[in-house]
Amino acid sequence: MAFTDHYALGGPSCCISSEPKFRYIECSNVGGMGLREEKKERTRVALVEAAVRLFGEQGYERTTVAEIAAAAGMSTRTFFLHFPAKEDVLLGNARARVEKGLAAVGAREPGQSVGSVLGAALAAMVADVAEHDLPSGLAAARARLAAEEPSLRARLLQGLIAAHTDLADALVRAFPGELDEVTAAAVVGAAVGAVSATAEAALRQGLPTTEIQAALRTALNFAATHLQGR
Repeated sequence: MAFTDHYALGGPSCCISSEPKFRYIECSNVGGMGLREEKKERTRVALVEAAVRLFGEQGYERTTVAEIAAAAGMSTRTFFLHFPAKEDVLLGNARARVEKGLAAVGAREPGQSVGSVLGAALAAMVADVAEHDLPSGLAAARARLAAEEPSLRARLLQGLIAAHTDLADALVRAFPGELDEVTAAAVVGAAVGAVSATAEAALRQGLPTTEIQAALRTALNFAATHLQGR
């Protein structure tokens, strides 16, 4: 399970919508982008949607980059302008999601606790997952294929470890002299682990989007409870 299948704690910016399933393109934040950024986002969305469909129809190994590009009405060269390799299309905008979490940590206000800061980071990330990967079917495809494809599982694990490290390092920087690297790693691992395990179990059962969102809220409340006082 990729680190991208999680999170939402606290205030209004982090609630998970209970709206019915909708298309990835409809929930992308293209309205606030410039024309160039909007075109780039739409291209990535089309490639992701084509990949998810083809992986479901003919399997991950049998699907080529050329087929994904053709199904999206694009060239192979265009695919590689947006994704380094086939497995990366299943990560969606995972790195951008991690950057949102890091930005939330970096925006720590005086007096704000470790738990509150990490909660804000996870909130930003889970809101993005709920807006993109759940309704598009990308999260479900990623969970299913990660269990079947060793190479993909290794790539997702690599991303998960990198995200954990980045978040822990950001927490140490946000709390100079207050938080050491080992404690930061433990706090991040505990919070992320609770939500990751919940997301994986819910996706493996094939629960509808609204029930997955409810399960994530439960996991996040659990994590928030155990972060209190830190």
